[in-house]
Amino acid sequence: MTADGASVAYDRFVPGNGDHRGQGRHKYDPGAYGRGIAEDYDRLYRSIVDTEAAVDRLIALAGGGPVLEMGIGTGRLALPMHRRGLEVAGIEGSTEMVEVLRRKPGGEQVKVVVGDFADTRVPGDFSLVVLALHTIFGLPTPERQICCFANAARHLGRGGRFVVEARVVHASDFVDGQAVQSRFSGEDHVELQVQRFDPVSQRMRVSNIHLADGRPVRMNSFSNQYTTPRELDLMARMAGLLLAARWSDWEGGAFTGSSRRHVSVYEAMPDP
Repeated sequence: MTADGASVAYDRFVPGNGDHRGQGRHKYDPGAYGRGIAEDYDRLYRSIVDTEAAVDRLIALAGGGPVLEMGIGTGRLALPMHRRGLEVAGIEGSTEMVEVLRRKPGGEQVKVVVGDFADTRVPGDFSLVVLALHTIFGLPTPERQICCFANAARHLGRGGRFVVEARVVHASDFVDGQAVQSRFSGEDHVELQVQRFDPVSQRMRVSNIHLADGRPVRMNSFSNQYTTPRELDLMARMAGLLLAARWSDWEGGAFTGSSRRHVSVYEAMPDP
């Protein structure tokens, strides 16, 4: 949906038809989100509380092997993993986000390919491919999400794993298809998130409103294509991957019907 509630049209995906990234009235731009928020991203999202736990978990899952992060952004996860001795590469849709990463200590040593992580290829095989913080939903259609799983599988070496972190939508979160919640709050800042959700198409329009002491109001808006955990599992199977573990957080909490997000680990199907 657009900001005014109008539906967004994307072309039907046909395998092998060339450019299939959404050529309807609103063409998908993988760099749009980062382009609008790159310079403010680290300040706005410094309150993400479980980054250290995520890094610890990812290092354990990598087993010392190379890591590829899809949607690497400004390096929130990649740079700590690099500092702790892992070889890390990334795919990022926005050159602006990559420029911010490059300015940080160690940023020049992380190889990043700019492109759509649904089909951009990075040379080499990886022990771990990571897609964190609900980024899977940024792809505009289920078909593009299927492509993403296939792309992740292509990057995995023998015994490799694909890890997806994503939120879980509950019907009770919405009243007449809309919800407002606060998140990432601190002593001098808070983010309000306004969401409009269509349960039929599972399209979601999100506006994040950032309020900080002494700063002007900052808002960024974007569309998401929500996918349930079970739908993601089916996409994984289509790519030759099976669910190996699912937690409610990076510390390994049990995933239940009331969980608000999931961390899912996929591995290659065993040979027949």
